[in-house]
Amino acid sequence: MEKILFEACCGSAADAIAAYKGGADRVELNSDLFHGGLTPTLGALRTVKKHAPALPVMCMVRPREGGFCYTETEFETMLEDARLFVENGADGIVFGFLRPDGTVDADRCREMLAVIGERQSVFHRAIDVTPDVMAALDTLIDLGVTRVLTSGQKPTVPEGAATIRTMIEHAAGRIEILPGGGVTAENAAWCRDTIGTRCLHAAMHRTAYDHSCDGNPAIYFGGAVYPPEDRYLLTHAEDIGAFLRQANR
Repeated sequence: MEKILFEACCGSAADAIAAYKGGADRVELNSDLFHGGLTPTLGALRTVKKHAPALPVMCMVRPREGGFCYTETEFETMLEDARLFVENGADGIVFGFLRPDGTVDADRCREMLAVIGERQSVFHRAIDVTPDVMAALDTLIDLGVTRVLTSGQKPTVPEGAATIRTMIEHAAGRIEILPGGGVTAENAAWCRDTIGTRCLHAAMHRTAYDHSCDGNPAIYFGGAVYPPEDRYLLTHAEDIGAFLRQANR
């Protein structure tokens, strides 16, 4: 059986290095996975490339949570972030631009693709909120985008499996379709066989603890959700290995 190509969704340089050690084929490098993944730091990319130079790194370019229709300043920032990532060894850029009506903003995508050049271009799960997913896919194919990340316009890949399969059939090899969202070690083989895919995207994290804030647990540094300040999520190499064993069984 052909081996699954596995892309690990990572929230830090440490996550990416652990994913590499665990056998991931590629990583998507983000910050702030709590909000779906935002732009990582340049330092994070450089650190990954230092410790795992053979690992293909797709850098997320997403300046904020809350939609995909950006202001001119945000758009300018995204182009500059992408330039810096490409100049510092990123193997690809992950992005998504929508108009106020939720359709793909082809003009902004073209500008981003000009910055990306010969590197891989990935349109992220913004496609999952477009009003016509096949029309969006056709736009991205016409633009020459390398790959699209999708959960089939459902909260998780298992729920959207039928749509993802249809997207793959519609694409007919003109663009890569990468299923991602709610993929776990337990359902990876099912997703592979049901969708008919040889590539999967997933995040695997355990809770890690930092007790430096324990002296005053009444303090919060975030918003109204008020998550505990003594913990964070971290990828472990052995969890990546376990995922791959399940996905390739």
